[in-house]
Amino acid sequence: MIDSPSKKQAILAHFPFIGDMPSGLQKIFFDSALFLRLSKGQTIASENDYCKNLSLLISGQARVYKIAASGREITLYRINPGESCVFTVSCIMGSTRFPAIAEADSDIEAIVIPADLARSWISLSPAWCSFIFSVISKRLASVITLLEEVAFERLDIRISAYLAHLAASQGNSDISLKITHQEIAAELGTSREVVTRTLKTLDEQNLLSLGRKEILISNVQRLYQYTHPITSGK
Repeated sequence: MIDSPSKKQAILAHFPFIGDMPSGLQKIFFDSALFLRLSKGQTIASENDYCKNLSLLISGQARVYKIAASGREITLYRINPGESCVFTVSCIMGSTRFPAIAEADSDIEAIVIPADLARSWISLSPAWCSFIFSVISKRLASVITLLEEVAFERLDIRISAYLAHLAASQGNSDISLKITHQEIAAELGTSREVVTRTLKTLDEQNLLSLGRKEILISNVQRLYQYTHPITSGK
């Protein structure tokens, strides 16, 4: 049960559609919701788990990923404040098990709603129904993009795009990314050895510089341009 006015305000700030639900459902929502805190690295859901609750993220970030039989990982998507997990939504609606692993990428705060209530509200509240389908549509588009990248993009382009995205959040030049080759491999679904070879090639092309447990990017725009080659036709 959530009865703290400050927590209710925080929830409504991230999920304003709740204010559009019928007053009776709003009461049930806050009466049935539980506040959850997890530390970075804690497992939220494991593969083949039953989905007993739906989580709505208030702060922090969660990572959803798969591990192959070979041990290689690939990040499928991340969940940010104001979002929920599409796999959990799918499990609740289809009565299936969780198909991946969800882990706290940082310390997180969330509210959890019992699965049976989350399912029943779809037919009772247009606002809740709209939120659920927005979770599905948004994440479906990102997963399709990921599949296209894995299937059709060269790995050097994918690594460059990933690093350019990380660096762009810190500035335009002389960026130091504290990231290991193994972390890049886990993010993109490849092996550490392949990442190391690719990074060395990018280093030789002066697109970045390799340090100890860091990657130095002197020109983010140049690295970004490498991922979007300009072509012309006559």
